[in-house]
Amino acid sequence: METLLIADDEKNIRDGLKCILDWEALGFALCGEAANGEEALSSILKNNPSLVLLDIRMPKLTGIDIIRIAREQGYNGRFIILSGYSDFSYAQAAIRYGVEYYLTKPIDEDELLAAIHTIRESIEQEHRRSDNIALYREKAKDVILHELITGAWKKDGATGLSSADFRSLELNAEVYQVAIYEKFGTAPEHKSYSFADMLSITNSGKHAFEHFEKDGKNVILLKGSFALRRFAEFLSRYERSDFQAGSPLDALFLAYGHPVESLDEICLSYDEAYTLIQRRFFCIQGQHTLGYEELPAMVPHSLQISDEKLQSYCDALTNCVQANNRKQLAATLLSLEKYLHNVDNSIAAVRLFLTDLFLQLKENVGKTYSSSRGAFPSNSAIIDRIENCHYLYEIILYISEQIKSVMDGSDSSSRDAILDDILCYIDNNYQNNIKLETIAPLFGYNSAYLGKLFTKSIGENFNSYVDHRRIEHSKKLLERRNIKVYEVSDLVGYKNVDYFHKKFKKYVGISPAEYRKQLKLDD
Repeated sequence: METLLIADDEKNIRDGLKCILDWEALGFALCGEAANGEEALSSILKNNPSLVLLDIRMPKLTGIDIIRIAREQGYNGRFIILSGYSDFSYAQAAIRYGVEYYLTKPIDEDELLAAIHTIRESIEQEHRRSDNIALYREKAKDVILHELITGAWKKDGATGLSSADFRSLELNAEVYQVAIYEKFGTAPEHKSYSFADMLSITNSGKHAFEHFEKDGKNVILLKGSFALRRFAEFLSRYERSDFQAGSPLDALFLAYGHPVESLDEICLSYDEAYTLIQRRFFCIQGQHTLGYEELPAMVPHSLQISDEKLQSYCDALTNCVQANNRKQLAATLLSLEKYLHNVDNSIAAVRLFLTDLFLQLKENVGKTYSSSRGAFPSNSAIIDRIENCHYLYEIILYISEQIKSVMDGSDSSSRDAILDDILCYIDNNYQNNIKLETIAPLFGYNSAYLGKLFTKSIGENFNSYVDHRRIEHSKKLLERRNIKVYEVSDLVGYKNVDYFHKKFKKYVGISPAEYRKQLKLDD
């Protein structure tokens, strides 16, 4: 709706003009009226009406003086001059100030209506033109901002933009700083929280900062010392805060580069912020910001994720479960987190590594303890949970909780229970090169003490018991005619077939081949 001001020193004429046309239907709302020139000028400058119906002769200031002063003060609205008599000199003066209509009293309704229709159409065209200019301006500004942060405008040489152009785009400032933030909350209030809200400032006309998106992330270009000071104050409060669960700020992570003093250097501040935002996944619990001050600690890494490392950590975690050793579990997970923190791989690759690790661990534990397999979540639940964790520490904590849950199901601290765990461990790992010195730490014991305890409780020493278990398993394998003796030797943990022969004869009294012949005679 456009606005209308009626200025005439005669009240009955003002009242008549208010009623002569259906102003609302024509798209105009009355914003005021004036009885003399000073009131008219004051109302024009205060209310900035779209259209003024102005009597040419009024007390204190004439209509021409009102128009002249209003134009000098920046008023760009329309005037329709109303006069009791036709005076060419007045009309000429009015035309010089952009007045298109000079109507004589008494006002002809049709003549006034035609003028209003024309003016209304002209105003609408101007609005459309202004809207298009503003749209093109914003598009051009968006392109310039992207070129500034990437350094493309600088690399391409001349930009075709002058200092005045940057001022008109409100990009000129004595200092700049780039910040990038991510919102990873799913609640509606998390997504609606604006950067202006965070800084507790208004950004009318985008004087304090520019906000746009690049590569799916929110980029903020802070402009001027006031904006940078408020940003520093916000960081100080934010880093000290302990947010409640569900708070929009608890679902925010922010990285920022160092302040720079020229448009040429904005790309440097952006590069730093971008490097830092890529490390969000590896931040510690409760950390919501990374700043340029921490860049020196981020040295390039050469470590790469490998299948060998995956298998190594999987075996170590499996051992922890089988040995029911929580201390070793904590140490292994800490080592795993440190290893992944230093690999030069994408976050997607790290997630996949952890997913494969957990699923393989679940499979290993399931083979040993059939009841424990069901204690782990389903494979799809594991995959979804790891995929939806925002930080590495969240995934490590999740894996730790799930493993401890399984261990709790068979937890016992008694000596007999620990020995049972050791015997179970041997039964499931006899095919490997297990030694007392290797497994003792898994169960929290000194190897010498555990050896004495084992011999006293079981009635034979550790190595002898392992040999017995291997030989018992080898006898079952020898019953299968399709497996050769050297293959049986390897399957039960003896890599040297001659050594296997020696051990078999010691415990059974005959060689493996003779034992197999006996089985044939018994058939």
